[in-house]
Amino acid sequence: MGYQTKAIFKITLHKKDFNLLSQVKDYFGVGTITKHGDTTIEYRVKSLKDLDLILSHFEKYPLISQKRSDLELFKFAISLLKNKEHLTKKGFNQILGIKSSMNKGLSEELQLVFP
Repeated sequence: MGYQTKAIFKITLHKKDFNLLSQVKDYFGVGTITKHGDTTIEYRVKSLKDLDLILSHFEKYPLISQKRSDLELFKFAISLLKNKEHLTKKGFNQILGIKSSMNKGLSEELQLVFP
């Protein structure tokens, strides 16, 4: 289909909050912190193995509000990736549906290609 699927957990904050993101990174022991724009930095976790650490944390300490729903969708998308279902058209479409339902939705490019 010409597209790659990845699960990425990220937290984006103002660069003045670098110490806070460093503490989050140290707590989990995984991920990277990078510059993201002129005034923001981002903590990212990409590895499926490392994402399991993040997910298990939020199983013990559940989120509240819409973030909890997004996390449940994220967990389902990760299960599709782990089971290699994203390699099928049906699985890929499921992941697109999940992404469109989450906080930032689909990018403009994906909206054009997958209306």
